[in-house]
Amino acid sequence: MAQKSKTVYVCSECGYETARWLGQCPSCSSWNTMTEEMKTVSAESKSGKKNTFSGRSKGLLLSEIQSDSNKRYDTGMKELNRVLGGGLVKGSIVLLSGDPGIGKSTILLQICEKFGREHNILYVSGEESAHQIKIRAERLGVTTDKLSVLCDTDAEYISEYILTQKPDIVIIDSIQTMEIGELTSSPGSITQVRECTNLFTRTAKASNIPVFLVGHVNKDGNIAGPKVLEHIVDCVLYFEGDRNTSYRILRAVKNRYGSTNEIGVFEMLDNGLSQVENPSMMLLSGRPVNVSGTCVACLMEGTRPILAEIQSLVTSSGFGTPRRMATGIDYNRMSMLIAVLEKRCGYFLSNMDCYTNVIGGLRIDETAADLSIALAIVSSLKDIPVPEKAIAFGEIGLAGEIRAVSNCEQRIKEAAKLGFEKCIIPAHNYSKIPKSLFKEIEIVPAKNIRNAFEAIMN
Repeated sequence: MAQKSKTVYVCSECGYETARWLGQCPSCSSWNTMTEEMKTVSAESKSGKKNTFSGRSKGLLLSEIQSDSNKRYDTGMKELNRVLGGGLVKGSIVLLSGDPGIGKSTILLQICEKFGREHNILYVSGEESAHQIKIRAERLGVTTDKLSVLCDTDAEYISEYILTQKPDIVIIDSIQTMEIGELTSSPGSITQVRECTNLFTRTAKASNIPVFLVGHVNKDGNIAGPKVLEHIVDCVLYFEGDRNTSYRILRAVKNRYGSTNEIGVFEMLDNGLSQVENPSMMLLSGRPVNVSGTCVACLMEGTRPILAEIQSLVTSSGFGTPRRMATGIDYNRMSMLIAVLEKRCGYFLSNMDCYTNVIGGLRIDETAADLSIALAIVSSLKDIPVPEKAIAFGEIGLAGEIRAVSNCEQRIKEAAKLGFEKCIIPAHNYSKIPKSLFKEIEIVPAKNIRNAFEAIMN
């Protein structure tokens, strides 16, 4: 088949292609993202030759399709199973991404020990030699005899190898190192990443073999390559956390076979990643006693309630414009809460610097933490400690009211289980609390911020 190459410009953000260079992408409106690529075009595709459909798959009635919804592989890690929706689905493509050194390759090699008891595993590495993988496996305690290591970057050869050997599970580390020889672009380019992912997806679906893909991230924290990469795969997992600290949070951004609200918590040790089955205890360890500016909030991550400590420091500003800094929470959300405290409660913060932090590197997106943030700010401003055994949660509106939150009963049970004695909740949730909970913990309803302050400070 005759082939020829032509030059195209591809947007590194969305994959839009054009024949000439543009300063701004017409599709995603990003600036200076058009990169030059060499695209191979088949001359026969323009010759008007008709496609033949012999051997293609045919449409099936939904009632004729066999369901394998219960066929999931146990990874051996409860935290990873939770994020995947109960286990690894056959024929699925899972993209695992995160910062360098955060533990992507480590966790995939660790689960090989559990998988290797019953299943054959193929570990494809485009970055390390077989000797290096052996050294890392010995450090992590991986001794299974059913783990095969293939060090190659040719995606077509790897796909053919998978179809020939038929392993039960495939791990590819990483997708940015894979390449297809017919494409003239370099490995890691938009075209190579897209086409290699498409090839591995077709291979996984045709053979019903689950595939793990390791994905690199760019300096902005997004997955390197085209955005279509996240659309092709079935599940996208992100490792969060500072690699200089020991704790890691695994979060599902996309999951076709489960919820995207679940998280898994791990701790990086000398012998690999260890599961943290009770994150609340971990996040509250080392909490100061009788110190102002700290309050505990209860958050919901999927079906799991997590207690997190929120700290705030309010001090006089040495400049005309006060400084605001938020770590772990949305900066604009904190600014809004400060404005509500000034307008509705009379707390003067216009000439005060305010620093707010969530302990443990956790990122809070839920509005139920509003009340805890406000209490921490006021506690630091007045230098009055929030009681050690008290907890608060609720969404704050612009009128100063405390709005109802979901899963209130589960939050209270988690607080009582960890030894808290007093819980401030929205008044709208109070009537729905079972009477049995009142014997375990003191529950105080609050309609507005003033009610909450009076209840928590007294």
